[in-house]
Amino acid sequence: MTKGQRWGFFAVVSLGLLMISLDNSILYTALPALERSYNATPEQGLWIINAYPLVLSGLLLGTGALGDRVGHRLMFIVGLGVFGLASLGAAFAPGPLELVIARGLLGVGAAVMMPATLALIRMTFPDERERNTAIGIWGSVAVAGGALGPVVGGALLERFWVGSVFLINVPIVALALVLTVALAPENLPNPDKEWDVVSSLYALLALSGLTMLIKQAANTQRLVLLVASAAAAVLGGWLFVRRQRRLADPLLTFDIFRSRLFTGGVLAAVGGMAVLAGAELMTTQKLQLVDELTPLTAGATVAVMAAAAIPASTLGGAYLHKVGFLPLIAGGFAGAAVGAGVVVAGGTSIGMVFGLVLLGLSTGSVMSVSSIAIIGSAPMHRSGMAAGVEEVSYELGTLLTVALTGSLLQAGLDRGVEYTDAYHGVMAVLGAAAAVFGAATWWCFRDNPKSGGTHA
Repeated sequence: MTKGQRWGFFAVVSLGLLMISLDNSILYTALPALERSYNATPEQGLWIINAYPLVLSGLLLGTGALGDRVGHRLMFIVGLGVFGLASLGAAFAPGPLELVIARGLLGVGAAVMMPATLALIRMTFPDERERNTAIGIWGSVAVAGGALGPVVGGALLERFWVGSVFLINVPIVALALVLTVALAPENLPNPDKEWDVVSSLYALLALSGLTMLIKQAANTQRLVLLVASAAAAVLGGWLFVRRQRRLADPLLTFDIFRSRLFTGGVLAAVGGMAVLAGAELMTTQKLQLVDELTPLTAGATVAVMAAAAIPASTLGGAYLHKVGFLPLIAGGFAGAAVGAGVVVAGGTSIGMVFGLVLLGLSTGSVMSVSSIAIIGSAPMHRSGMAAGVEEVSYELGTLLTVALTGSLLQAGLDRGVEYTDAYHGVMAVLGAAAAVFGAATWWCFRDNPKSGGTHA
């Protein structure tokens, strides 16, 4: 492929990724309207949000391996189709249960499509420096999609009915399908690659149990549900690990985590997305419910994180070979911790905006090069596995932070704490989490490597 063809196809892949990322956060501003429209409880509202990243996280490892088997070009096309159909279902869902199911199907489409984006980038860009630049831009697209979701959701709710936040996906899917058929490289299946759907179901069971456990941890009156959630998480995790050890071609080989570069990248992806998504969700809710801003104004306010994250993410990938991982990742988490502290201590709207800008700048720095660490440190024959782990890391961060921050906020409100004080408490927790992830990634990248590894 010529340079123009490579970057043209990269734009198509980025379009699909942007859509996936938007759907992760587009409901943050739409949640109050969804709860009113469907007469949904706060718990149902959290499941409407979390059904998408939950299914996505549970299936990603399996779809990464399936992409190796049938070809990542085919997976990208199929994923687009499923995503478009599920968007139609979500747009016209008659009730909360149907909407949760449709959101789960959106997760299926995204899980089929998402690992293919990174695998196709790796196939398209053989030169390491050009590939690192592409992955850096890829990371900025993912960050921008997540951060712009509240703005897009708010803008749609200003003019259209609540289902429009899903219907917007349909024309994007149609355009991406046409461009993929026209520009994508040849499909390269590997029939010798095994695919194990049972492992994906075990992973989904573990993540479902963990999510429910976090949601119910603050509710001691539902002790039976709490115990059942813990049991599901432990059982699903144990079954998954045992099956991987018995498979000739597992979805996940745990020796891959012996690489500090790989493990550090995973921690960076989980932590960076957890801090960013948690701050977005909590801030958009607070701005609407306490400060009485419109969905569009609330979304535009948190969009300052995207404005800061996009250049940080792009430049991180482009200049990694000069500055190394340590200042970009460990330093980024330190900046995020300070940003969360500024939001808590600011006391004014200007202070909040400044803290959000610092959060966006810092998490953008973290997440672009975390992808390079994960993908670049994995052997070439495990590219699908590495892509799956990378995406699971991002979605796990979103999944856990939505469950955790939502539960902490509700627990504070149930104790009679004022909403603003409860919000500040959650932001302080996010700041503390950023500091912990910063310390962990400092240890992983303490030698300050400046490339993804010899296998890149």
